[in-house]
Amino acid sequence: MHGVSHWIVYLVGFAAQFFFAGRTIFQWIDSERKHEVTSPAAYWGLSVTGAFLMFIYGVMRDDFSIVLGQMISYFVYLWNLDAKGVWKQLNIVLKEILLLTPVVAVFLLLDNSGKVIGNMFHNESIPVWLVVFGSAGQVIFTLRFVYQWFYSQHHHESMLPRGFWIISLIGSGVIISYGLFRRDPVLILGQSFGFIVYVRNLMIGFRKKEKHEQAGV
Repeated sequence: MHGVSHWIVYLVGFAAQFFFAGRTIFQWIDSERKHEVTSPAAYWGLSVTGAFLMFIYGVMRDDFSIVLGQMISYFVYLWNLDAKGVWKQLNIVLKEILLLTPVVAVFLLLDNSGKVIGNMFHNESIPVWLVVFGSAGQVIFTLRFVYQWFYSQHHHESMLPRGFWIISLIGSGVIISYGLFRRDPVLILGQSFGFIVYVRNLMIGFRKKEKHEQAGV
């Protein structure tokens, strides 16, 4: 954490998880109310905010797996905001900030790549195998958004299909294990709550499918 107070680092991490939890709760309530799995615009807005903060947290923790996970999914969130018609309503300055922030962050990391790589891959508190394990979890977890993006592109609307929740369960399980190894309360608490919602969305989806089959749709 290199001179940064542990409290500040964890404050940023928990703030990110607050937004991620908020998106999950909002989507869950909306789905329960409509009796089908929904993809509300607020889900993607909260995702962008949480990803931005989580990226900062990953850098402050010298944690490559966290940084990797956020970089991959960030622009999928923005695409979904655009698909929901929210992006065009945003102020031009805010748009530029959202688009340029990850680019600037990457350049900052590259400019200091030797130190960053040393801290992330040669950190005595994080063995290489654990970095690889954690990165695998983040990649799997992030692939759910890649899958969601392709699925939504095919159907020409922002959706959260069944496969999204199945991949979420697998990736979340790996990340929780990684968090236990690292004794990281931010990852453990953030991912554990999601398990319930992922399972519930699968149940809602199966129930909706059964009703359609019974109705002959």
